[in-house]
Amino acid sequence: MNRREFVKTGSAAVLGTICLKSLASFPRVIPDPGVLKYQNYRGFNLLAKFGKGNPRERFNEEDFEIMAEWGFDYARIPMSYWNWATKEDWYSIDEDVFKDIDEVIEFGRKYKVHINLNMHRVPGYCINGRELEPFDLFNDTPENMQKAMDAVVFHWQFFAERYKGISNEHLSFDLINEPPHMPDEARYVEIVKALVEGIRARDPERLIVADGKNVGRDPVLGLTSLGILQSTRGYDPMSVSHYTATWVPKDAFQTFSIPTWPLTGDDGKIWNKAALKEQLIDAWKPLVDSGVQVHVGEWGCFNRTPHDVTLTWMRDLLSLWKEAGWGQAMWNLKGSFGILNSERADVQYENYKGHKLDRKMLELLKEFA
Repeated sequence: MNRREFVKTGSAAVLGTICLKSLASFPRVIPDPGVLKYQNYRGFNLLAKFGKGNPRERFNEEDFEIMAEWGFDYARIPMSYWNWATKEDWYSIDEDVFKDIDEVIEFGRKYKVHINLNMHRVPGYCINGRELEPFDLFNDTPENMQKAMDAVVFHWQFFAERYKGISNEHLSFDLINEPPHMPDEARYVEIVKALVEGIRARDPERLIVADGKNVGRDPVLGLTSLGILQSTRGYDPMSVSHYTATWVPKDAFQTFSIPTWPLTGDDGKIWNKAALKEQLIDAWKPLVDSGVQVHVGEWGCFNRTPHDVTLTWMRDLLSLWKEAGWGQAMWNLKGSFGILNSERADVQYENYKGHKLDRKMLELLKEFA
């Protein structure tokens, strides 16, 4: 048996030996997922493992110091599997990279920030550069889709075995970032069920989150029996949140005019707080009524939208989520969507620990904490 065949079995005996001693301090009493008010967590996406510019880029402890100082308690960690494996060989994992992930979990414990590990790129799929994968998890021959799904299960079982026993208070898994638009939810439900089953075979009590279907925007009623949470998005309308963003398909924009809020699309549709409620809150009511907790895994506004428009739009979103009882994680803390170093041309920044702080945006977030 060669290494590829061996690791593909997902041997618990092998995977169970790789946890670092630094994680041994975590409490091993795992609370009932139903007791945790996960949907109240508020924080940011942290991007050290988002791409593969530097697979060994470490997370910054300062980010956790800042979040704790400001009263935030949640960090979503979007990751590409390209950091620890390759598209040429899905089953050879560089375990050394996981020291960095161990460290971010430890930062979360130290600063009382919940860590949500998210697979932004899984074997066979990513919302960005989907065509770069050798097989497509969602739309390929049955044989190729199964190969991709087996690989995704393998990777999540690796995580499950490595972090088995860490309290749900400290750690959760978010399975696949923003599944694609599809004619129905059947394939996505099939994938999520396989991943949940695979994770629970290694760590039966792990708290699991699934992104909504259609790029995270719509609830998935076919998953309500699994005892997992669902993650939604706060990017509508795209003409406000992603004005001039070149990575967004042109048909996703309502208008290419300079954003206002409220906004009128080229089709005459008026986007205002009522429209946001209908699309982002009311559409999820059947899922909420079934007892599933909902959390906003990503939201924010690119730095080309006028600052006053950004803040007015953000206020409407935050008030709707507070009324619904949903927490949220901005994309990102530092950078073009964040409150630090966003490089907006129309903001008078405040110096904060050597960073450029958008004080008005921070105070708005804290107002709805």
